[in-house]
Amino acid sequence: MPVTPWHALRHADPEQEYLVLLSFLPLRRFRDLPAFVRHDARITRQLGDARGLIGYSKLARPWVKRFWTLSAWENEAALASFVQAGPHLRAMTELVPRMGPTRFVRWTLRGSGLPPTWNDALRRWAAV
Repeated sequence: MPVTPWHALRHADPEQEYLVLLSFLPLRRFRDLPAFVRHDARITRQLGDARGLIGYSKLARPWVKRFWTLSAWENEAALASFVQAGPHLRAMTELVPRMGPTRFVRWTLRGSGLPPTWNDALRRWAAV
């Protein structure tokens, strides 16, 4: 199961609370995989310039058409700004009909607890 290492874009204050988001993105059909990969590459470039993003990681299980993202944000406003802009907005518009039921899990962590672990994130995902 390919997992990307945590990409830290900003230093986290150990005492500050950060928003953590786990996104579950299942594709309906294998034939939609190339479009998903193209959008993912564009969104990854967008992440590099995202204001308020502390860091992120991805988990891909392409052989079963399941993908997860794990990210930490300064706050909900920073996350909303990213989601509603550029490549991410285009991807949502184009990929929604190709996706199965998505799921998003949010929680907070102090900077001293970053990066979040995949074990913890998937445990939270399974509990929802």
